[in-house]
Amino acid sequence: MSLEKDVMTAMKEAMKAKDQTALAALRAVKSEILLAKTSGASDGLSEDEEIKLVQKLVKQRKDSARIYSEQNRDDLAEPELAQAVVLEQFLPEQLSEEAIEAVVAEIIVRTNADGMKDMGKVMGMANTQLAGKADGRTISTIVKAKLS
Repeated sequence: MSLEKDVMTAMKEAMKAKDQTALAALRAVKSEILLAKTSGASDGLSEDEEIKLVQKLVKQRKDSARIYSEQNRDDLAEPELAQAVVLEQFLPEQLSEEAIEAVVAEIIVRTNADGMKDMGKVMGMANTQLAGKADGRTISTIVKAKLS
């Protein structure tokens, strides 16, 4: 089933449950899907594009929550984090840091990377291989640690 159908089903459930937080998050996804459909020449979104779209929305929510927390505005941070949790249900299961480290180590061996000068090459392969399964910031942190 496509992301759009999943979101619509979840929106109906959120409306019935009167869950305003979930409804706001799901409406944001629906809006992004419609924008992507109307701006692109293709009929629909590929699965990778759907995952990237949801990841972008989750990242926005988490970044906003972090900023609100830094400004001692927990009243604004909590709804953002709750929306991020709702959105994460549409993403594939995220890998643990140990699993990401194993993949990054294998990529480093395969590419013969030996320092920070090879970070771009390793990051490119890691992002491709771990697309949708790991956060870019986590991948970057692990690659930096392994190459330094």
